[in-house]
Amino acid sequence: MQLGHQDISFDRKTFPITLVCDNIYFQRNIGSLFRISEAFGVEKIIFLGKNIPLNPRKINKTSRSTHLHIPYSVIGETKELIDYLLATNYEIIALEITNTSKPLQEIVIPTSKKIALIVGSEINGICNEILTISNQTVHINMFGENSSMNVVQATSIALYELINKE
Repeated sequence: MQLGHQDISFDRKTFPITLVCDNIYFQRNIGSLFRISEAFGVEKIIFLGKNIPLNPRKINKTSRSTHLHIPYSVIGETKELIDYLLATNYEIIALEITNTSKPLQEIVIPTSKKIALIVGSEINGICNEILTISNQTVHINMFGENSSMNVVQATSIALYELINKE
């Protein structure tokens, strides 16, 4: 028998993970990123970019009100984000296919640092300035002809892998 929401009592837990969204603008993706972040115990979300459409009415359908439970901030400029990430001493992990990226399963999680998981825009991925400062660049192995997947699906896979390495 399928259980209803009122019948389920998962242990609530927050992991030392900040999700950093590099110029993600599609409102359905933004809402879904809130939802998956809440489900996987993400500490907070940082949105990079100008005029990020964080209209609660429009993202609520996909967020299922989780945007009310996940702390978030918006940083307008890439340099400001980079300065923040470096000053905060995050292990910066970029989820992007590059000529030096390694499979997600080979990710190394240092015990003494919080994690900043960087995911890129729906059109251009992660900008080069952020890739340059990343401690690790990882990709999800895929076996079809397509070389990319939706940012929310990829983030879900990466977060699952990260919290199971804890």
